[in-house]
Amino acid sequence: MAGGSYSRRAFLQQTAAAAMGLSLSSCGWRLANVRPTNTASADTSKLYIFTWAGYTDKALLEQFTAETGVSVVVDIYDSNEAMLAKLQSGGGGAYSIVYPSDYMVRRMRDLDLLQELDRDRISGLDSLFEPYQDPSYDPNNRHSVPVSWGTTGLVYNRKSLGTEPQDWDFLWDQREKLTRRMTLMNDTRETMGASLRRLGFSYNAEDPEAIRKAFEALQELKPFLANFTTDAWRDRIVAGDLSVAMGYSVDAVGVESENPDLGYVIPASGASLWTDTMAIPVTAPNPDAAHAWIDFMLRPDVAASVTKSLSFATPSRDAFELLPPDISENPSLFPPDDVLAKCEGLAPVGASTALYERYWNQLTSG
Repeated sequence: MAGGSYSRRAFLQQTAAAAMGLSLSSCGWRLANVRPTNTASADTSKLYIFTWAGYTDKALLEQFTAETGVSVVVDIYDSNEAMLAKLQSGGGGAYSIVYPSDYMVRRMRDLDLLQELDRDRISGLDSLFEPYQDPSYDPNNRHSVPVSWGTTGLVYNRKSLGTEPQDWDFLWDQREKLTRRMTLMNDTRETMGASLRRLGFSYNAEDPEAIRKAFEALQELKPFLANFTTDAWRDRIVAGDLSVAMGYSVDAVGVESENPDLGYVIPASGASLWTDTMAIPVTAPNPDAAHAWIDFMLRPDVAASVTKSLSFATPSRDAFELLPPDISENPSLFPPDDVLAKCEGLAPVGASTALYERYWNQLTSG
């Protein structure tokens, strides 16, 4: 998922804590910007993880420690790019596990930033659903293991809209009615991608003319938006202040549980399909514990528990079979195959990256 801020897992409490610069070390979390560089490089009794907010909880960390004797400290980031920049600057030498998204795995692999995994030390790989056993972004999962997946779509309020959006066109067609009551993501590739898809192009379009058309369509819509935000829409749509918001499936499941008037739809023309993974940096000081963590997270009982508690779709078939029907049959988490067939994973766009960023800066400035 290139070029943007991927904070779909930025659950509100943790996001607020990050904004205030608080250390959460007493609960097993820390903020990435408060860690001294390489402070844990020689301590193999600890495992330092760099991940998204909301991807672990206290119970999960305590269970791993009880089983392995290794204590875990989690630092959080809000975008793939922030994680990459920290590792490239030398500030990530303490981390033995990172959680790059699919496109970022490919980029980090090409930059020789990830270790090749010892598959003999990781059980559960054979239980992954078929699309995740040999993903295009990391053939044969040589450098990463998928931990969660999901989609991007529209979260909407049935009561205020009186109808269900069917496609991205809804935002443009109803823009007068939705003035200041709709939001798009503060995310270059997701939002530009949705506009591209609406116009019949790929999320990963590299043609300058296609990218320009997507930008101009968003310019047309901008005056009617409340704002660009990836996660701050949650409270507002639960309270009824927004009618529709572009969001990630994991966030949609969360708000649906808070307000029965809310629903989630994957646009008919298609949306993005994302995967987050676990990987081991080449600078990892504790690769043994890192392999143990990946093995632990792939265990069906653990993966199923994480899906239930954190609302992430598991890529493990064995874990999926342990889920209760209200979760396994939830189309917001596990859409039917015909819907997924219209979705598209984000991929690097090469030299076009600068064009995306230039248009995005122009769109969001002022």
